[in-house]
Amino acid sequence: MRKSARQQSAGWALKVFDKAPFVTVSMTRPDGTPYGLPLSLVRKDDVTFYFHCADEGEKMDCIKGKPVVSLSAVSRCTPKFEEDKKNFTEYYDSAVAIGMASVVTDDSEKIEALRLLCQRFLPKYMGNFDEAVERSLDRTTVVKITLSEPPVGKRKP
Repeated sequence: MRKSARQQSAGWALKVFDKAPFVTVSMTRPDGTPYGLPLSLVRKDDVTFYFHCADEGEKMDCIKGKPVVSLSAVSRCTPKFEEDKKNFTEYYDSAVAIGMASVVTDDSEKIEALRLLCQRFLPKYMGNFDEAVERSLDRTTVVKITLSEPPVGKRKP
């Protein structure tokens, strides 16, 4: 039986995360129920991702209670009708990963993570970065996700 999706390398999977505008981060609520939401993540290296948020709320409750998270992303999704087969299908590039989330407490690492986020999502406004960080660093929470195993990528060309 032919597989419809092809397994890709960890490096390829990381590129899917880099291209995806949002990454769904799935967590576990204190009561054991699942909680997932799309977030704007940035990748520092092969095992480190960051996002920022407020210091309270459901994300923080989940992370404090059980820091294991799952990441999933789709960077390409193209529905297609295959005329020759009279078949409806979808072509995609996707990636998943498992990691541990922790709150960044070191100010220099927080600034580095925020700089990476701004460079990824708003690069033309980097001239305002230092002033914004000075104004809001103490009330901005940065969460670091460290992968605990290599990510897995799949694609249907």
